[in-house]
Amino acid sequence: MDLDTCAKALKELGHPSRLGIYKRLVRSGHNGLPVGTLQKELDIPGSTLSHHISALVSVGLVQQRRDGRILYCIPQFDTFNEVLGFLSEECCVDETA
Repeated sequence: MDLDTCAKALKELGHPSRLGIYKRLVRSGHNGLPVGTLQKELDIPGSTLSHHISALVSVGLVQQRRDGRILYCIPQFDTFNEVLGFLSEECCVDETA
């Protein structure tokens, strides 16, 4: 992951609503949650939720999957782990004994 990609992901997670959405999706695991469930649990208006989800999708932190009439939001753990790895990959390299 490069600096710009990581910065964009962190920017999107830096918004309290988006961070709350992502945190709730992480709790749901690899199956994700229906958009309607997110809307009810987080009490976010539909159009606002859609805007926030789009931002998370645009940086690869969330993927959407349709099953009939239900639209699921699925956290992308690989992308999140890349962000964490980018932040920690050089930990202590300049530290002297």
